[in-house]
Amino acid sequence: MSRIDAKFAELRQDGKKAFVAYVMAGDPDFDTSLAIVRGLPAAGVDIIELGMPFTDPMADGPTIQLAGQRALEAGQTLEKTLQIVRELRQQDSTTPVVMMGYYNPIFSRGVDRFLSDAKAAGVDGLIVVDLPPEEDAELCIPAQAAGMNFIRLATPTTDDRRLPKVLQNTSGFVYYVSITGITGAANAEAGDVGPEVARIKAASGLPVVVGFGIKTPEAAQTIANVADGVVVGSAIVERIGKGAPVAEVLAFVRSLADGAHRA
Repeated sequence: MSRIDAKFAELRQDGKKAFVAYVMAGDPDFDTSLAIVRGLPAAGVDIIELGMPFTDPMADGPTIQLAGQRALEAGQTLEKTLQIVRELRQQDSTTPVVMMGYYNPIFSRGVDRFLSDAKAAGVDGLIVVDLPPEEDAELCIPAQAAGMNFIRLATPTTDDRRLPKVLQNTSGFVYYVSITGITGAANAEAGDVGPEVARIKAASGLPVVVGFGIKTPEAAQTIANVADGVVVGSAIVERIGKGAPVAEVLAFVRSLADGAHRA
């Protein structure tokens, strides 16, 4: 059982939904980013989603694009992103960490080397948004073989014909993108999300976590009521980008986590 599986089992036993926080590794700099990541579990975060900075983040809106630029300009690399996970693991051996990003930095490092290093660092899962299931042999299947979950995105345009292909080889959970478009662009609506979550759960048997368009504690609670968990990214990253102190960022994260856990 992976840390991700164990976390969802624990949450089910407690009658709670998962709160997943996304932050960009190295934003605005390595030390600040590390301090935020280290503080996330105590702020109520069940799963940490750690962004890998990339020069061409095609699925991300301006907020996360700018976060990636800040991180890269501050010298963040894939190696330093793995170092953040290593540092976290010195104090936290249970909170799942999912690295999210694009295939190019992984390919450049070499898949075998990346998977070996990521597993040794304490990474539990991967979300790689530009590798479709037709390319599973590239990374998904090797990642599973290395003992990491490979988490796939489903969207409002993933119809019943496409869904089985999307779900093949997926493990850990399914990430449902609640809106069409880029991150941070619109608000998620529970009335639209609920039936889609039920459809995906029935087809996959996996927990379904909803992201994109969740910006407030109230929205986190509303969406968590119809899902197994919620992801908040842009709203957290926006505060980091405005230079909010670490304590202020973590207090906001706590409010979001409390909202999701009230569901």
